[in-house]
Amino acid sequence: MTGQEAMLIVLFLALFAGILSGIPAMLAISGVPFVLAVIAAQFGLFDLGFLNVYPARVWGVMTNTLLMAVPLFVLMGVFLERANLAEAMLRVLARLLGGSPLGMALSVLAFSAIIAASTGIIGATVVMLVLIALTPMIEAGVPRRQAAGLICAAGTLGQIIPPSILLVLLGDQIGNTYLEAQQRAGNFAPQPVSVADLFAGAMVPGLVLVGLYALWLAITLRPGRVRKTAHEPVAMSEVLFTFLPPLLLILAVLGSILGGIATATEAAGLGAVGAGLMAGFTISRAGWERALIASAGLAAFALVALKVAGFGRPGLDSVAGIVSVAAAGLIALGVAVAAARLLRGRMLAGALIETMKISGMVFGIVIAASMLSLVFRGFGGEHAVQDLMAAMPGGHLGALVTIMALVFALGFILEAVEIIYIVVPLLGPAVLAGDISPVWFAVLMAMNLQTSFLTPPFGFALFYFRSVAPQGITTLDIYRGVIPFVLIQILALALVFVFPGLATWLPDLMFN
Repeated sequence: MTGQEAMLIVLFLALFAGILSGIPAMLAISGVPFVLAVIAAQFGLFDLGFLNVYPARVWGVMTNTLLMAVPLFVLMGVFLERANLAEAMLRVLARLLGGSPLGMALSVLAFSAIIAASTGIIGATVVMLVLIALTPMIEAGVPRRQAAGLICAAGTLGQIIPPSILLVLLGDQIGNTYLEAQQRAGNFAPQPVSVADLFAGAMVPGLVLVGLYALWLAITLRPGRVRKTAHEPVAMSEVLFTFLPPLLLILAVLGSILGGIATATEAAGLGAVGAGLMAGFTISRAGWERALIASAGLAAFALVALKVAGFGRPGLDSVAGIVSVAAAGLIALGVAVAAARLLRGRMLAGALIETMKISGMVFGIVIAASMLSLVFRGFGGEHAVQDLMAAMPGGHLGALVTIMALVFALGFILEAVEIIYIVVPLLGPAVLAGDISPVWFAVLMAMNLQTSFLTPPFGFALFYFRSVAPQGITTLDIYRGVIPFVLIQILALALVFVFPGLATWLPDLMFN
């Protein structure tokens, strides 16, 4: 073993010790490699010249237009969470599905899938589900353990169902890593990977996972086995007013990305504005304000829908052009009124502060990971990983299985963002240099990270649940309740691994 190989081992041991010590993750990820590099340089084992490019890397992160989508998607989720739209949606869904144990559980699952496509913030979603869905499920006759397991599992759907912040970060890292790996392998014109590819690739696996959850609930909560509670009929107008706004928002955001008319960042801006309109509409009590805000939202959706349908930009000398200008003016006025209402209602400042906290954590880890990557390469880690993966049985597939097992294990102790920015740039090139689809690799990563969020005893979703769970539900109840859903997650992951077309079919159909 050479001195540099020994330093690589010390690097990883010291890195995980630093993370587990409780200091902020960004300080551990950047500080440990930097200190180790300085020490190694004194013994001739590291060239400090590698660190000269660090400022350029930081600048590259801060000017990366793709990563600008992260705070916008976070703001979108925070607005929807603080607007208290979730309670109304869940109540209507429960009444639509009959109020039985099975109906209540399916309503929570369907609601979680919608919220996942709207927010993508795992901790907030799990806590919200505990507060608004746990008691109604138990009162409807759903066993406590199963209710706990369902909430933990459904709360993590935001990892895989687009638009997911996790997929945006994976798109940034895998896209860059894939291009570099292919060029080093001799392919100087590889097909670029975009966030739109990952969003399309995750659609079918996400729906398969939701379907497997629903099948499990249908098997274990048969209507004849448990009592049925009384429920009120639901008016169609109530359904429309409750579900139409968030569904139109999701369609506008995803449609603009998958339709090729907007980048992920532009669509995230659209989502943030749309969520702000919904929040302003919810807290407004003046009829004219609500009418103006609703009209602005419908106008924005109409313009996006026309663009997705293939209608070009009309000239100002046409009726369509005049209508478009009028619609843009209406949207601007509605946004101004909604912003004023949110400001007076003290929701805007709180939402912006929460967005800054979450985004600061994400970007801190991204910048810190650049230091780790430089030091790793300075110690020759890239070549060591390539040699190690080449020695794995099964070639690139064997290396992929090894990486997936490592990601699953790391999910017990690290956040998903940390894993992405440590594993993908360091280990990804060994897999992405071959003919493995980067979209398939990204979807497997996302589903794997989602599974690690659930697995006892260290799954983060379990900690989120435990932090707000009532005293009647023990930690053992949570662990037992989540095990079937972990097995379902592993089954879904195995299906995507065995049948890569589940992840690659839709992107190939839409973009090739």
